[in-house]
Amino acid sequence: MNVYFDTFPTPAGDFSIAVSETGAVIATAFGGETALRTRLKAKAPSLMRDAKRVAVARAQVRDYFSGKRNDFVLTLAPLGTAFQQRVWATLQKIPFGQTRSYGALAEALKSGARAIGRANATNPICLIVPCHRVIGADGSLTGFAFGEDVKRQLLMHEGALAAA
Repeated sequence: MNVYFDTFPTPAGDFSIAVSETGAVIATAFGGETALRTRLKAKAPSLMRDAKRVAVARAQVRDYFSGKRNDFVLTLAPLGTAFQQRVWATLQKIPFGQTRSYGALAEALKSGARAIGRANATNPICLIVPCHRVIGADGSLTGFAFGEDVKRQLLMHEGALAAA
């Protein structure tokens, strides 16, 4: 399977998007090609830079950061177990500007908070599938693959977190 990607600057740092041959987003990462390959794991035997194939997703991410977009309308194709897929689908229902705790998601999905945390951590499509909107029960910014500073910046951008 050929996978196409592009990396571009955002207010939260470089952002990379990988799409399949059909144009479905399969992975994203804050960082460049190396960070993206980590998210893809062994899913991409061939990773080729192609800004044109990623243009629609890139435009939506830029619109998000410029305040013109609160949600994404993209075809997504993350690879994961049935449970992970359920968790990721639930993440997409967390509205812009809001957060949920791991415990609240566990209750909604009739699972344990740790299982939710593991599934959240394996989300290959960060930002677009908003795993950054999941926080600790005490409001702590735990468990974001790209660090607490990026998570804080995203939540502040969305108005879900007051400026420090």
